[in-house]
Amino acid sequence: MPPVPNNADDTGDESERVLALEEEVEQLKEAVSSHAVVDQAIGMLVALGRVSSDQGWAVLKDVSQHTNIKLRNVAELILIWGRNGEITPDLRAELEDALDRHGPTQLPGTPPQ
Repeated sequence: MPPVPNNADDTGDESERVLALEEEVEQLKEAVSSHAVVDQAIGMLVALGRVSSDQGWAVLKDVSQHTNIKLRNVAELILIWGRNGEITPDLRAELEDALDRHGPTQLPGTPPQ
């Protein structure tokens, strides 16, 4: 049988534990959401860039590192591009460069070389 709190210190410890667990749950929710966004962006790169999922992951990392944009944000920008066709020229150029480094691809809508 668990010990029964018999003073304010025990109650305070329990409150701190509950708060810590609530924070951990929020962090896990954010991680799951972030993972889904990244996976969807990799899927777009696989479909549009004709790369493997491992290559898609490498492309995302490269773009993130070369643009100094967090990987999750790069993934979000790629998903926005997929939905409405809008992408900044700088991000598009970096995406094309990363795809060139990691796969035999060309982005749709890009004139043949």
